[in-house]
Amino acid sequence: MHEHELQFHIQCGPGDVGRYCFLPGDPGRCEKIAAYFDHPVHVHSNREYNVYTGELLGEKVSVCSTGIGGPSAVIAMEELHNIGADTFIRVGTCGGIALPVKSDDVVIATGAIRHEGTSREYAPIEFPAVADFQVQNALVEAARRLGKPWHAGVVQCKDSFYGQHDPERMPVSRELLYKWEAWKRLGVLASEMESAALFCCAAALGVRCGSCFHVIWNQERERAGLDQMESHDLSAALEVGIEAVKLLIQADRSGTC
Repeated sequence: MHEHELQFHIQCGPGDVGRYCFLPGDPGRCEKIAAYFDHPVHVHSNREYNVYTGELLGEKVSVCSTGIGGPSAVIAMEELHNIGADTFIRVGTCGGIALPVKSDDVVIATGAIRHEGTSREYAPIEFPAVADFQVQNALVEAARRLGKPWHAGVVQCKDSFYGQHDPERMPVSRELLYKWEAWKRLGVLASEMESAALFCCAAALGVRCGSCFHVIWNQERERAGLDQMESHDLSAALEVGIEAVKLLIQADRSGTC
């Protein structure tokens, strides 16, 4: 595709987005993220892709929703990169796996289990899906500065939401339950759907990507009879993502990144 054409899915062109881009799944979250920007402008909305652009610390930044799952997420990354974005932070939701991970906590992904299909079209399965070190460090530092409860570690990515939440009724239940037990024993923090694909796509494109999540609930805490609630307030994860981009902007300007 010619660099001056509108991108096929996000329907944006050169100049429409900034170098730094947030990637929530839900299109409805874009306006909430853009509210943290200075001078936010709605650029375009097409299919699951809703795009706003504004400024942080005087630097052009954007947010683009990706829908659910790896295929649509990497389409967004590919097309945003085509028109100038090179630093991405996925801000979304997850379900906890490790018992210390509670509702309302923030999870920062250091790496992702590739229990999905999209990443296999970017890298052999032996290649690890890992977050960019600079972005990961910025997210951790942001969570520390803001005083948010946070965890950093490996997350699991899958393609089937109901394969996780109702595995017993699936024809491949034995495999799903066997692997879920492995994730628990390996200390995997949480389950979500996009980071593995995004991390492998970012590696292939040579761009930076990290992820942070709001924990909605933890099914393993519930099974263990521990205190458990369901939370849909993403403000802590959003604030961590915004602060992390500010830290990256400052580091990029100073040449320390």
